[in-house]
Amino acid sequence: MESIVLKDSTGNSVARILPGFGFNLYSLEICGQEILWSASEFHRGTARASGSGIPILYPFPGRLPGKTLRWKGREYEMDCDDGAGNAIHGFVLDRKWRVVDQQESKVTGEFHASIDAPELLTQWPGDFRIQCQYELHSKGLSATYTLDNPGEKSLPCGLGTHPYFRVPVGGEMVDDCILKVPVQRHWVLEEMLTTGEQRDANPVFADGVPLDGLVLDDVFSGVVFDAGIAVSAIEDPNSGQRLTFQWDEACRCCVVYIPPHREAICIEPYSLVPGGYAFDPSAEDGGLMVLEPGERTQHCMGIELDDRRE
Repeated sequence: MESIVLKDSTGNSVARILPGFGFNLYSLEICGQEILWSASEFHRGTARASGSGIPILYPFPGRLPGKTLRWKGREYEMDCDDGAGNAIHGFVLDRKWRVVDQQESKVTGEFHASIDAPELLTQWPGDFRIQCQYELHSKGLSATYTLDNPGEKSLPCGLGTHPYFRVPVGGEMVDDCILKVPVQRHWVLEEMLTTGEQRDANPVFADGVPLDGLVLDDVFSGVVFDAGIAVSAIEDPNSGQRLTFQWDEACRCCVVYIPPHREAICIEPYSLVPGGYAFDPSAEDGGLMVLEPGERTQHCMGIELDDRRE
């Protein structure tokens, strides 16, 4: 598949994106070092769309119970499937996006349901449009996601991203790396669906926990923001390098996942609690957005690599 290649003005950062496969940014090199993990065949568009790079999850991230969404007295049958009979990760992560602006270090892609996949209008309560802009700088990348409702009906939605950060970060031992995620609460799951119950999260996630023996596919909330920004990190004590991933208050919960191959760790900001809880009419803290016709919202995130020995 055709890739878009971005380079920043200093030559320190290079990114590669597949507009024909979910506008996935599947490679990010900073000072010659690959930051993201992708399957070897991902650039051909043949690997699992949610398993590499930075998948974009919209109009809902995570799972919904079953494949039927019930909204305002109507039912919508969805064709995405997690293999266990649940809809998962929305509709845009494996479809073709249009490039609406491209420069040397910056690119913007767009997916508009009624234009790019009209069949989706029977699977979701309203038309939806999302734009993603990636921009490189000398130490990393910034991204802005713009969501708007171009239709004539209210649009329930949620956004998530699913970056696969390569570990170790410049060193040789995955298990020595330290994960830091600023979260305070942990959601109880049953068969990978949220129950609505929350518990206090282990404080080691905020203070830093070694990856040695750590197994995670968990939903967290109570994200701590400083001046409107949450900062997570993967630190490699052997290389002295620190990968930071930060996002704004549009995403107040996150999923942390360590794939079985243990060559990556996923820190996934979500605007809503996955697992269907946010779509429950009784849920007051699920984070579901309902955009009215013409309404727009944004989410921003950033990735940087620092050498702490400097």
